[in-house]
Amino acid sequence: MATSLFPAEYLEARASYRAFMDEHVFPAEHALDREDDDAAALLARLQERARVSGLWAPHVPPEAGGSGEGFLYYACLNEEIGRSHWAQLVFGCQAPDAGNAEILHLFGTDEQKRRFLVPLVAGEIRSFFSMTEPDVAGSDPTTLRARAVRDRDEWVIDGRKWFSTGADGAGFGIVFAITDPDADPHRRGTMILVPADAPGVTITPTVVMGHTGRGWNTHCEVSYTGVRVPVENTLGEEGEAFLLAQKRLGPGRIHHVMRWLGQMQRAFELMCRYALEREAFGGPLADKQTVQNWIADSAAQIQACRLLTMDAAGKIDAGVDARVEISLLKFTVAGALVEVLDRAIQVHGALGLTDGTPLAGMAMRARSGRIYDGPDEVHRMVVARRILRSFRDGEGWRFT
Repeated sequence: MATSLFPAEYLEARASYRAFMDEHVFPAEHALDREDDDAAALLARLQERARVSGLWAPHVPPEAGGSGEGFLYYACLNEEIGRSHWAQLVFGCQAPDAGNAEILHLFGTDEQKRRFLVPLVAGEIRSFFSMTEPDVAGSDPTTLRARAVRDRDEWVIDGRKWFSTGADGAGFGIVFAITDPDADPHRRGTMILVPADAPGVTITPTVVMGHTGRGWNTHCEVSYTGVRVPVENTLGEEGEAFLLAQKRLGPGRIHHVMRWLGQMQRAFELMCRYALEREAFGGPLADKQTVQNWIADSAAQIQACRLLTMDAAGKIDAGVDARVEISLLKFTVAGALVEVLDRAIQVHGALGLTDGTPLAGMAMRARSGRIYDGPDEVHRMVVARRILRSFRDGEGWRFT
């Protein structure tokens, strides 16, 4: 694998994560998959070991309580962290907490940071992002209906959300609520920090792809019935929910993509190794032209996705608006992940459908990546509209 994408210190850090993964995370996967009390205790031990090893919270900078050095650095590390579903939780950089920590760090008041950000980054509590609703298209936040009405020094929140990842057992949520229904569509909403144990909050895990899960590994419906929180819990300014959502979802999307790079590379390695050892019709699968085509196509997709991701990460670090690049790589990598995993499963045959390899679980989770944080079709629309607008304005489009 080419290493010129990253400076030497990034590669040294990645090697530390790789060693930790090999020694501690991969051997623990089956135990963690059980999601029982023993799994929770094991997870806590692994998290403490990650802290002691200086590998904790690489998604945020030291001033926010983490060990991060920017998006490109984090992308480099995720070629290892992303290989295991559980690794992001082990290292304290799991979704949706990573994205929530970023906007709290950028927009939270000192008191909000003390109350919510510090324990979140420390791994003492988890959080959820409460935006998507079951009765309207999640791809169009201007149609959201959950309301927050001002009653003197409190917000009173009513509404119904779903696909609030990790809400089960979380300490708080960041809620997108409509506070001025008569305003411009992009100024109607406000982000509000809501403790999960506030009276009127009801959290119900949802079955997704046949899996319910426990704790962090859940996607929940959250109902708000007369929920009261202080106005001081407003994140950012009133009416800035759409702006903050874009600030959060952009980094959140590239975080997902970074993890998918690790998933693809692990699936690719499993496919290649199994193709060399599995015999069928007089020789190893690796000798079959179809399998060779799958390997070549997968290698091309993985490297193209890596380059797209690192380009976007570098631009974000440089302060460039990478909205188009993020949308481009979101739908490209989501699709490539599904295809690479499907080929790997096909090479493994019936074994690929069992828990004898991590491929089946990886594939189940991968399919939802084409929907959450914006479906493929919306991101394609964003990219095409931006490019066409440039041509309409006489600028054309340069691939930089």
